Amino acid sequence: MNAINGAINVLFDLALKPLELLGPEFALLVISGVFGVGALVVFKHISWQRGIKQTKDKIKGHMIAIRLYQDDLVVVLQSTGRVLARILQYLGLNFGPFVPLALPFVFVVAQMVTRYGFEPVPVLERERVAEMLPGQGTLVRIEFAPEHRARVGELELILPPGVEALSPLARIPSRGVAFQEVAVTAPGLHELELRLGDGTSERKLLAAGDVEAPMLQPERVRSIWLAFMWPAEDRLPAGSPFSRVSFHYPDGRLGWLPDGTGGIVITFILASMVFGFAMLKPLGVEI
Repeated sequence: MNAINGAINVLFDLALKPLELLGPEFALLVISGVFGVGALVVFKHISWQRGIKQTKDKIKGHMIAIRLYQDDLVVVLQSTGRVLARILQYLGLNFGPFVPLALPFVFVVAQMVTRYGFEPVPVLERERVAEMLPGQGTLVRIEFAPEHRARVGELELILPPGVEALSPLARIPSRGVAFQEVAVTAPGLHELELRLGDGTSERKLLAAGDVEAPMLQPERVRSIWLAFMWPAEDRLPAGSPFSRVSFHYPDGRLGWLPDGTGGIVITFILASMVFGFAMLKPLGVEI
């Protein structure tokens, strides 16, 4: 999984570098458009195009019958039933080919989110840190795998220089969860270390201030399925006692496009659909 994500990261680095000269908004729209058109081409070759066209024609024919024989209740009821049956057939013919496109969709959206969805956490002055109230810092959440929950009592969160604790490490043994609130006082890419009594340790990157970090992710996970969504850092090893380490990054700004993760997903879906529908007739695709 790490090798796959790494290879995809390199490909997107190469593809996005020239596009980003015009801004992340332009890069996001271009990638969305390319994906939409590419998905349409793939759909054309893996779907039953003739069947889709025939089904659409039959739906139109039954609708015409309802209109022409609207005074004949029997014909109307029969045609209505046939329309509903053909609609289900039509949905099946379209849904099946879209399933294989789900995985590349996740890969591409994950790249867009980790590149444009977040900003580094702000850097705070030491004087201000001393006056901060609970809830004003960055909350680090550490989750243990179910079979290792009892080890939460061994956990030590080691903070690097430039990251200060605002609270003691709080543990919930019954849930295998620990929390600690921190504040960052120096810009950079900081490594938070999670260490257990036997020396087992894992790390999570925390970007702060004006730092060169092309990709940011607020979580590091053990699940191979969730790792598809977070390609910026290697996933936690399969045998790790930790299942997730997470905190909150501020939403990234995309100028005239919606900000944050939600804005990127919405923009990607809408832009890919617009580009795809615009190419339906030129590519001769039935959908």
